Amino acid sequence: MAVKPIVMHPAEVLEQKAEPVDTFDKKLKKLLDDMYDTMLELDGVGLAAPQIGISQRIAVVDIGEEPGRIDLVNPEVLEIKGRQTDIEGCLSFPSLYGTVERPSYVKVKAFDKKGKPFTIEAEGFLARALLHEIDHLDGILYTSKIIQTYTEKELAEMEG
Repeated sequence: MAVKPIVMHPAEVLEQKAEPVDTFDKKLKKLLDDMYDTMLELDGVGLAAPQIGISQRIAVVDIGEEPGRIDLVNPEVLEIKGRQTDIEGCLSFPSLYGTVERPSYVKVKAFDKKGKPFTIEAEGFLARALLHEIDHLDGILYTSKIIQTYTEKELAEMEG
């Protein structure tokens, strides 16, 4: 297990559409494990491969509650519904936070680390996290969706 350095904006890899994965092997499993460790170490809830400089359609998400760790390989959004607005941050944009509107429900089809297809439906915060990471794989940054920005200090003051 290894914690990987995070690629910071304006690195080009963050704004490129990532390449699909076609080989499901030990290297992919190790990459997913390293990404998960990196995400946990940095107190994140999701991490996409482009954020560690790898332009592949791979992401991990874990919001700290059920269903736990979700490995997404070649994820594809099948359905979205509703709207929710909340504050988001991103490991590639340290200390920048912003209000972002996203769908409140998402249905995603993806593959696990062994190449087995699965579908996940999510609402609320988990839907937000999945969509944020899938956006990364399409080269879409949350900063392009921000309605209002906040500094860490402003967030701390809002939390009281």
